[in-house]
Amino acid sequence: MNNKQIIEYNYDVAVVGAGHAGCEASLAAARLGYKTVVFTVSIDSIAMMPCNPNIGGTSKGHLVREIDALGGEIGINIDKTFIQSKMLNSSKGPAVHSLRAQADKKNYSAEMRKTLENTDNLHIRQAEVTKILTEDNIVKGVVTSSGTIYYAKAVILCTGVYLKAKCIYGDVSSNTGPNGLSAANSLSQSLIDNGIEIRRFKTGTPARIDKRTIDFSVMQEQKGDEDITPFSFTNKPSDIEREQISCWLTYTNETTHEIIKENIDRSPLFAGIIEGTGPRYCPSIEDKVMRFADKERHQIFIEPEGEYTNEMYIGGMSTSLPEDVQYNMYRSIKGLENAHIVRNGYAIEYDCINPQQLKLSLEFKNISGLFGAGQINGSSGYEEAAAQGIVAGINAVKYIENKEPLIIDRSEGYIGVLIDDLVTKGTNEPYRMMTSRAEYRLLLRQDNADYRLTPIGHEVGLISEERYNKFLKKMETINAEIERVRKVYVEANEETNAVLKYCNTTTINTGTSLSELIKRPELNYQKTAPLDKERVALEREVTEQVENMIKYEGYIDRQKRQVEQYKKLESKRIPDNIDYFKVGSLRKEAIQKLDSIRPSSIGQASRISGVSPADISVLLVYLKGK
Repeated sequence: MNNKQIIEYNYDVAVVGAGHAGCEASLAAARLGYKTVVFTVSIDSIAMMPCNPNIGGTSKGHLVREIDALGGEIGINIDKTFIQSKMLNSSKGPAVHSLRAQADKKNYSAEMRKTLENTDNLHIRQAEVTKILTEDNIVKGVVTSSGTIYYAKAVILCTGVYLKAKCIYGDVSSNTGPNGLSAANSLSQSLIDNGIEIRRFKTGTPARIDKRTIDFSVMQEQKGDEDITPFSFTNKPSDIEREQISCWLTYTNETTHEIIKENIDRSPLFAGIIEGTGPRYCPSIEDKVMRFADKERHQIFIEPEGEYTNEMYIGGMSTSLPEDVQYNMYRSIKGLENAHIVRNGYAIEYDCINPQQLKLSLEFKNISGLFGAGQINGSSGYEEAAAQGIVAGINAVKYIENKEPLIIDRSEGYIGVLIDDLVTKGTNEPYRMMTSRAEYRLLLRQDNADYRLTPIGHEVGLISEERYNKFLKKMETINAEIERVRKVYVEANEETNAVLKYCNTTTINTGTSLSELIKRPELNYQKTAPLDKERVALEREVTEQVENMIKYEGYIDRQKRQVEQYKKLESKRIPDNIDYFKVGSLRKEAIQKLDSIRPSSIGQASRISGVSPADISVLLVYLKGK
């Protein structure tokens, strides 16, 4: 006799997965006042960093600051737990400046877990979700492996790389998630049963080496910045100052490459054992050596996994080669001759979805109330996941409240570029954010993320009145200083020209405005201080925006005009119930793509691969006639 009793719970929002996407999604929903449960295969894996031990980097730093501007947690958490901070691309223009911080992995995870555990309305549950409950294409909740039912008005899938995960190196294969954690083997079938298209992607990670077996004396030391820039707009540099820990740079060599080539037939990647598609912009070392045979060496970064561990991450050497080859390969590198491997490098395969099944809100088109965020959507990276997580969390609440979703467009943030690329263009490989993907990147600088998105975060309800008032005061100070600098008149005299000569720039024969001098390549806001008698000391975060707004005024104005044209196309809405098969003169490929993706605007339709400008013209004429 079976006396098993079905246990049932009721929540507003259920979040499946507690990685970087799941943390932001669950925090957003709970902070907006909705009873939320977040599931994880292991509570110890909350906000785990299974691969690189850092947050930010080129374009990814932009995402982190945008998440913070909306009211997210990732920026605050890395400011608490970083061990080194560096502004990348600082010698280039401000559009590509990107903050990157080495994290103490264990501390990062512990601090995020503490935040989740102490957030009102948020419950953590260690359990594997095996089924999505739906009724008439509306999500109703989830079921765990124990048979317990968690009813929910909205469900957010943040499964990371755990869906039918398989870790592989050499001929060793295990059906586990990262770091030996349990894979989620049942949920994929439930998604398929609900009409969701599944794909197979792969990513990888390098070996970890015992620090005591590394000779750092033959490597190049990579120190952090003396002047630290916080990720979170809630912090000042003085709030997070600390003694930083160095990273180190070394290189592969001909011997390394020969070892890899001689054993390439033993690589699961090249032997066809790995089925999933890997990331083009973060290839394994064997992939790099085979694809770029003309390169004599590749950079290898030796990065600490934390402050109180001897594990060192070997950045740039992701691999799934057999263990004996890994030893020979790593030990061929200068400084690693006596390296002891703590953890082998491995590749990991996992199920994900075709993101073109999603709306721009990250809600599934065919299942109301079901959202996807992070690597399940075909993206890669902690930052990309967190960005989708906060948007999905906000929009799950908007869905419950029957309100219009939050859509950040391509002119408003890297978050908008990321989501639009995934949903509109799709991806056949793990998607990585890059500055080159953002056509309005001079407007989407990391220094002005608060200017762009904090008003949105406040309107949504994730930015407090206190923080919003501080933001308004900062903007007022920036605008006032820009206007003041424009009015400062600099005379053409010996004192002025002495300063200009010292800065290796051309002297002046007639008076000019200070703002015109700041626009010179050799000058900036700080260097012109001796010419500005009325200047008062301002916070660095203020002067940075003042300088960028003045120095690149012409370029910024040009991009603003481009955005105006873009907005016109985005404002031309396409009805949800349009029948593309009845739009005369549309090409067959365009009909198929438009019908599949169901764009919300002419602007989005114009970015779909396979839809030509002629197709857009036909569509505009059709909509005008309607």
